[in-house]
Amino acid sequence: MIKAFLYLFLIQSIGSSNGDHLYLDGDRDEFLRPINTLDILIDSIGVLTFDDVLSRSEKFEVHDQFKPKDYCVTCTYWVKLTLEIPVKSEGQWMIEFYDQTIDSITAYIPKVSDGYQKDEAGDYFPFGEKSFAHKNFEWLINSDIKGKQEVYFRVKSHSYADIRLAVRTVNRFVYYSLNEYFLYGIFYGMIFIVSIYNLLIFSAIRERKYLYYTFYIASVFVYAMCVDGIAYQYLWPNLPGWNQIAYGTALFSLIFWSLLFTRRFLNTKVRSPRLHKILTWTIIIRTVIFVIALLFDHELFEYRNIELIPMTLIFYSSIRVWYKGYKPARFFVLAYGMLFLGFLIKALLFLSIIPFIILSYYSLHVCFLLEMLFLTFALSDRVRILKDNRDRALKRSIAQHKENAELKDKVNRELEEKIGERTKQLEEKNMELAETNQQLFQQTEAINKINSKLDLDNWKLKNNIKEVLQDRLINKNLTYEQFNEIFPSELTCLNFLDKLKWGNGFHCIKCENKKFSKGHHTFSKRCTKCGYDESITSNTIFHRVKFPLEKAFYILYIMSHDANEYTLDELSEMLNLRRNTIWNFKKKIAEKYQDEESKFQVKNIFSLHLDTSDYQK
Repeated sequence: MIKAFLYLFLIQSIGSSNGDHLYLDGDRDEFLRPINTLDILIDSIGVLTFDDVLSRSEKFEVHDQFKPKDYCVTCTYWVKLTLEIPVKSEGQWMIEFYDQTIDSITAYIPKVSDGYQKDEAGDYFPFGEKSFAHKNFEWLINSDIKGKQEVYFRVKSHSYADIRLAVRTVNRFVYYSLNEYFLYGIFYGMIFIVSIYNLLIFSAIRERKYLYYTFYIASVFVYAMCVDGIAYQYLWPNLPGWNQIAYGTALFSLIFWSLLFTRRFLNTKVRSPRLHKILTWTIIIRTVIFVIALLFDHELFEYRNIELIPMTLIFYSSIRVWYKGYKPARFFVLAYGMLFLGFLIKALLFLSIIPFIILSYYSLHVCFLLEMLFLTFALSDRVRILKDNRDRALKRSIAQHKENAELKDKVNRELEEKIGERTKQLEEKNMELAETNQQLFQQTEAINKINSKLDLDNWKLKNNIKEVLQDRLINKNLTYEQFNEIFPSELTCLNFLDKLKWGNGFHCIKCENKKFSKGHHTFSKRCTKCGYDESITSNTIFHRVKFPLEKAFYILYIMSHDANEYTLDELSEMLNLRRNTIWNFKKKIAEKYQDEESKFQVKNIFSLHLDTSDYQK
């Protein structure tokens, strides 16, 4: 098959012609003309009639820089082909368009008398209406007209149309067609044989991966027939509407079964759960896109390059699983590497990055064959590896069984000896444990007596600490440094206030509810009934104090003991506070002294904090 492709490539290279017209003499039997060598008139809105085109014959020009990506799907392309048949020429010539997916081609062939003969073809029409029962579109040239003649074609297609035609003799066409169909027979025969082979394997061992692979090969079969135009000729010749969706449907089926086969063959659910999820979502998303394209918008079928995404994912998954140590994936990597290369060449060909030659045009067919070959190797390699693993496991099992039997006899003998020894040791240990338990019981009684004495000493120590702390607070000559040792921080002061205010339980001042939750601020409590958030300083003399709380405590301490040995200036310098701030707080305390009960509580706040736990301000 490779030789055949090379032969076709050589024919193309030799048969290409560039000039104002083609001279159909007996020296050559074939001319190949791509779009960038043809005289083209582009009708951007598709309204020109044939008479309009004849009147504008001088506006035809060669677009030598035309690329496939430049094709306009909304435009109508008029092609003018100038031919010259010598007077002595006796051969019969014909014109052939290669692209079988063109929607409509209208040919205007000159007649012997004035005028043109109109003939329509395309995949919008039933296959039986073709002039030749061939996958391409062909028209005979009127050989009775000697000299120059101009043949016109009107090309209209909703998707990219490869406007590439050939002018060849009928004998050359017959030879070329027979060879082409012979190669197709080999290609599709190989696909058919591989699919039947895997279907038989599935029926024998019932592994779903072989069924998925069979469906995948069948999808390749149909997809290749759509690409080659064989499906239009043999599968649905009287249903041209299928031509508009068959290509996209077959391509979706190919990708769908390929993704399922990849998940099953690589066992991604176990070997790479993350890739398994990505493959599953790719199947779902691709299926949704296909349903939308099939039911609502057939133009989505034209975005064929998106298939590079799932193909890349399959290729990456196989490499990833192979990298993790799954040996059967090596041929899988080669197989989908070939297929990925085929789709990549097709995409590069459409984007005009690589030149159009016969080998690049049929690259996908070659890659399909190589892929099937490597996938068959992958499946066979997997079976071989499983068989080797099974044989090794069986040998290890037999050897292990013999070793276990010997070990069992040896262990039984040793166990009988050791059981006797252990029995004697256990009896001795039981006696030692009984003696040890008696000693532990005596020691436990002694420790309990010591713990009782320690609890009594701790209780006395706590009482002594409380007495010392109370004496220090009652001391009227306590300096700020000494006082700061008792209340060193704001947190200490808040703890003091918390015990002083809520030591005997919480009572909401709004609704008398006793249940609360944590409030928005430190030490604040929120009533569960009315939702009132009460801070620790609310309803106390320290409410809304703007300077450090420990300094406010010291000012209150001085005033509660009638210690007037410090002036406002001295206090301001000692506490690093403004004189007015100290004066205002002292005034606030003095206002509380107007009420005898409040005065008593304020003056004795520090002397009662240890004993009066239910005090609230």
